[in-house]
Parts: sequence; C-alpha cells; structure tokens
Amino acid sequence: MALKLHGLPFSTCTGRVLTIFHEKSLDFELIPVNLPAGEHKQPAFLAKNPFGQIPVLEDGDLTLFESRAITAYVAEKFKDTGADLIRHNNLKEAALVKVWTEAESQNFNPAISAIVFQHLVAPIYGMTPDQAVIDANLEKLAKVLDVYEARLSSTKYLAGDFYSLADLHHFAYTFYFMKTPWSSLISHVKAWWEDISSRPAFKKVAEAMTMGQK
Repeated sequence: MALKLHGLPFSTCTGRVLTIFHEKSLDFELIPVNLPAGEHKQPAFLAKNPFGQIPVLEDGDLTLFESRAITAYVAEKFKDTGADLIRHNNLKEAALVKVWTEAESQNFNPAISAIVFQHLVAPIYGMTPDQAVIDANLEKLAKVLDVYEARLSSTKYLAGDFYSLADLHHFAYTFYFMKTPWSSLISHVKAWWEDISSRPAFKKVAEAMTMGQK
C-alpha cells in the first residue's frame, strides 16, 4: 500500500518529507491540501492533525504529523532501503545524527525560516517584509553557519563522513534562502551545500518548489 502524504509540493515541510521518499525510492501518493480554501481547518483534516498544519502522513492505520517526526519514522521503517539516514547499525553515529538534527531544528531553522518568510512569503499575503526581523535573523544565521563551518572542516557532512537526516532536513529552507539577496551567507558551507543539493532526490523535489516565483 502506497504511503499517503497530505501537503503541497512547494511547502518546506512537505518538501522535507518528499525528499526522504525519493531517497528511499518509495511508492507514495501526494494529496494536495487547499490552504486558501481553508481545507486544513476543516474537521476532516483536523481529525488527522489537530493543529491544522501540513504535511500529514497516512501509512495504513497510522497517521503522523510534524515533518521531522515523519522523516524519522520513514528512515526507521525503511532503514534497509536506499541511504541509511539514521546510522541504525552504529550507536555513536546514530547519536550524532540526533544531535545535528536537533541543531537544525533548534538553531538553523528558526533563523532561516524567519528570513524566508519575511522575504518570500509575506509579500504573497500582501504584507510588507520587516527588515528588522530579517536583519536580526541574518545575524543569528551567520552565527549558526560559523558553527557549521567549523564542524564541516573536520567532517564531510554534519553528523560525520556520511549523509544523514541531519543534512536532509536543511534542504527546503536553504533552497528558498538561496533565492534571497543574502544567499552569499551559505558560502560558509558552500562545498557541503553544493554536495547535498546535487542529490537526485532533492533535485526531484526542487522542481516543484516554486514559492515566490513570478
């Protein structure tokens, strides 16, 4: 039975899940959610995710929400298919994957998502980008990237010399950030970004990530 993913292909969180689907070469069905019509606030959707957010995964009688929880589930369930994204046979490496996925969630994502929202998303909804918010988060992001640069000076990827969920989780927001005037910040980790963004799985997902395009 194919996995069912409720979401939108240009959504960063949906993109995070779609990327692991392609890394694992999984059979899945993407079910679009009509956000402008408020479908995510209707009882049928809220029964799947009471927070009214995309994406939502349905795997048989199991329903999951929160994109990082979904990717962790998929990585574990299909650990013997495609790339081993959680290093399930090595306790120390698995622990490092968890450390750097948390680093992305708690440090990288809050800063970069605020910038992407202000620059690309706010205008879509008729809002004026708040440059003060952008500037504050550019400063935060630069500090995070300094840490990443130091880490990547001794390892090829964030958790070690292997590609993992810790790297995959950076794709979507970094992809959109590269469309902003501040993309040069990624020069701190240029080799790493060029490596992970060249993966076939992400290239497939990136084709549909059109938010902010005119």
